[in-house]
Amino acid sequence: MTMLPSDTPLYNHPLPQIEQWLKNQGCQQDETSLHCWYIQKPHWEAELSLDIEQITVRYLNAGENGQDIQRAFKYSLSREDIEAAIFAGP
Repeated sequence: MTMLPSDTPLYNHPLPQIEQWLKNQGCQQDETSLHCWYIQKPHWEAELSLDIEQITVRYLNAGENGQDIQRAFKYSLSREDIEAAIFAGP
């Protein structure tokens, strides 16, 4: 499957391409809640949710006192912008 163009808004791509992009980033899809994804990096881990209007990211135990940090990114952002924001970590 072709890589998503870096400068195109994410909403311009079909769901299978977005899912493949997430897999290419090392994300694993939840088997029961297919809109939920999980990623673990050496210094952080996160849960991603493909919501109706945005991707919601919850970085687990990343804040002060081990609190989760949650951020949301609209599908109108480019793949490059979303990728840089999410996968840079908390």
